[in-house]
Amino acid sequence: MAKLDLGELGRVGVTLDVRADGGHLDDAALLEKLGYSTIWIAGGQLATLDPLRDVVRATDAIPVGSAIIPVQRYAAQDVIAFRRDLEVTAPGRLITGLGGAHGARPLRTMNAYLDSLDSFDAADPPVPAGARMLSALGPRMLELSRDRAAGAVPLLVTPEYTAQARETLGEQPTLAVMEYVVLERDPRLARDTVREPIRFLTRVGGYAQNLRRMGFTDEDIAVTSDRLLDGLVAWGDIDAVAARVRRHLDAGADQVVLVVQPTDPDAVLHGEWRALAEALLA
Repeated sequence: MAKLDLGELGRVGVTLDVRADGGHLDDAALLEKLGYSTIWIAGGQLATLDPLRDVVRATDAIPVGSAIIPVQRYAAQDVIAFRRDLEVTAPGRLITGLGGAHGARPLRTMNAYLDSLDSFDAADPPVPAGARMLSALGPRMLELSRDRAAGAVPLLVTPEYTAQARETLGEQPTLAVMEYVVLERDPRLARDTVREPIRFLTRVGGYAQNLRRMGFTDEDIAVTSDRLLDGLVAWGDIDAVAARVRRHLDAGADQVVLVVQPTDPDAVLHGEWRALAEALLA
């Protein structure tokens, strides 16, 4: 069992979308100025690992996490080399979030990957357990997060799941829960904003299986039902989102990572980020 090398993450982090025009680097500086505790970059955007380095360089001190580096896309040696280079210029800034171990035996795949990281230099591991977290969902992957990493970064989960994950992890490991957020009071518009991205995720890896563990039906998952969206997404006004964040924290999350979705796909999120910071970071 390892403790996160960075210590306590802080209670509220946020995800950042990589923009082709490089505007996400200015966004990263803004998020740090607003007081968010961490910035996380989604793995689907990591055609290379360079955006992680670029965001670290665009900010002063905020930790930057990968959520996640897909282990079936990047060899362990690539992750080792990347983190070693970054540690030279920005030591202690990167949280190496790992996941994407899909297929018939995801636990075996992840264990083998961690073996590769640990065996590269046993005396001075370049990606030590305290610097990495896993995108765990099921109980066995949570146990692996507890035993061979600093904790877990689950997505598409309920506060009830958070309580169960904390029980599995124990007190010491870090639990950073990723939470979709839509600042919109209209139920139809709020749900339609996140229906497609969540529908896509339910067809990837172990998400559907974990949704069933949380009590959602096959029908909920097949049609991405309103019940499913209401169980997984913080939508409504600021007070409703803040209440949802508190539920995760009260259930045992160390940090809630806001995955903010605009109702207008072409809009920038500066207004939402500012409003949420004022409500949640005071």
